[in-house]
Amino acid sequence: TKLLKLKLQLMSFENVLNEWIPDQNALEQILSLLKDSQSVNNSLHIAVQHKLESLNQYPDFNKYLIHILTRLTIIDEPTRSLAGLILKNNMKLYFPSLPQEVTDFVKLYCLHYIGNGTPLIQATLGILIATIAAKGALSSWPELLPTLISTLDSGSEQLVEGTFSTLQKICEDIPEQLESDSTQHPLVHLIPKFIEFFKCSSPKIRLHSITCINQFILCRSSALLQNMGPFLEGLFFLSEDKEANIRKCVCRAFVMLLEIRIENMFPYIHQIITYMMERTRDCDESVSLESCEFWLALAEHNQCKDILSSHIKELIPVLIRGMRYSENDLLVLEGREICDSEIPDKDSDIRPRFVKSKSKTFTSHTPDYFESDSDDETIGDDFGSEWNIRKCSAAALDVLSNIFHEELLSYLIPILKESLMSNDWVVQESGILVLGAIAEGCMNGMSQHLDELVPFLINALSNYRPLIRIITCWTLSRYARWIFQNPKEVFFKNFIQVLLQRVLDDNKRVQEAACSAFATIEEEACTELVPFLYDIIHTLVCAFTKYQHKNLLILYDAIGTLAESVGPYLNNQEYISMLMPPLIEKWNSLGDKDKDLFPLLECLSSLAIALQLGFLPYADPVFKRCVR
Repeated sequence: TKLLKLKLQLMSFENVLNEWIPDQNALEQILSLLKDSQSVNNSLHIAVQHKLESLNQYPDFNKYLIHILTRLTIIDEPTRSLAGLILKNNMKLYFPSLPQEVTDFVKLYCLHYIGNGTPLIQATLGILIATIAAKGALSSWPELLPTLISTLDSGSEQLVEGTFSTLQKICEDIPEQLESDSTQHPLVHLIPKFIEFFKCSSPKIRLHSITCINQFILCRSSALLQNMGPFLEGLFFLSEDKEANIRKCVCRAFVMLLEIRIENMFPYIHQIITYMMERTRDCDESVSLESCEFWLALAEHNQCKDILSSHIKELIPVLIRGMRYSENDLLVLEGREICDSEIPDKDSDIRPRFVKSKSKTFTSHTPDYFESDSDDETIGDDFGSEWNIRKCSAAALDVLSNIFHEELLSYLIPILKESLMSNDWVVQESGILVLGAIAEGCMNGMSQHLDELVPFLINALSNYRPLIRIITCWTLSRYARWIFQNPKEVFFKNFIQVLLQRVLDDNKRVQEAACSAFATIEEEACTELVPFLYDIIHTLVCAFTKYQHKNLLILYDAIGTLAESVGPYLNNQEYISMLMPPLIEKWNSLGDKDKDLFPLLECLSSLAIALQLGFLPYADPVFKRCVR
């Protein structure tokens, strides 16, 4: 039956091929336009785009495009691919209004050339087919999936690879249609077929097959659930694959399964945990990052402690090792540990400002050890603010410390001592990060060690390496409550004095970390700061003359938080005369459309409440601007 269908399709294609012959002049004109559209000359590029767009009034234009994509092998690949992408856009924009004869023509060509051509042409054809299927619905193209499935059985690696490229795009773009009644649930047949190819000799096909299946995990596909046993067996088969991208997909599958079908994993859970610990140490960082997400996902389950207890001793060193800067990080960081406070910020340094978060715990997406309380900026932007293995490992340690609490310390303390005393600054910096990560979950157990650790950390605030100063600011802020509640008042006094020095650091990233940490201290200490108000205000005022644009926004937050924390104690004429003039000068210098008005207004609003009548001399310019 399959052979008969393929013969009929071939006959149909040959009939269409004989009926439609492209006009050579028109073909050459379109090819010329396609080549000109790749020009770096902007005016020429725009003119060509208009001409190509005008050709859409001729339905046969789409026939020429599919002809160029699939048949003109003598033309360079970028031009052929461009023809396919323009056709894809046409199908996306004009599909309902195109003549049926044109869409049928394009579909027939697509089916005939599935799996043919180079990877670029295959990929373009796959995108085109997925677009047509999405716009016209699979139910209106009944030949597509049977043809794709038949091609998977062709025995030709090139054909199978091209077919999988197309299937992957369909699985990504219209997964719901593959389980629809209108299409007779083709996924029931596809899932077993995908699993078969887990053992294919071609790494590209293995990658395609697992990527296709992974699309259906989170949507709880019934077809996948029916094949869960073979799927898990297939994952174990691929678990040691030499290809990093395949190991990454295996880890991603386990993470997603953990989120939605943990019961299916119970028979294998300890085997999976051992495997994920190995992958968290994977030499490929993308694999280690994907596997590290497993611990965050596991922590969401009530059974986490019971499941992980027998592995926690082995897991802790793995996570701590992941919290070190990688070699790639260090390459990017090279040359950036500089005194840069006088270098103006670029516009790209300042991200959009959102409602501030006062969270003191990690989340799987925004770990606050790289977060500024002022505007959710990340302290590490110079070397990349993307989610990485260092941040993920720290987040995992944080959430696990809130589950295991002091039970972790017997495994942590020896590693911490070794890290903090290390002569390798990278190791020492990671140890300080570990201290901050466990602050909330292990506070009770850590209290007995803080008499020694806090002086060590205060001293580290003066380390010559900016990155150590940065992470120490954050870690100390996590222990702020213990510091100001400790009977040894000298801790708090020394901490405030040294932290204020860091607020005026010559490195902008240290300024940012110190100012953010100080905002946290203000929230925790409140009126305990009153004896230090003169020094605090003097420092913050000096920061006005030293800070560049980005850190000024954080400074506004620190001043506003100070006002909220000490309240009327700030209503002192000496303090007001120090603090208010630079704020009002800044307020008056900003234009009405300057977005910096909003954080500055938040700051002034907090000051108005704290100063009460003390704010009166400065109320007029603020009020008039607000009304305007």
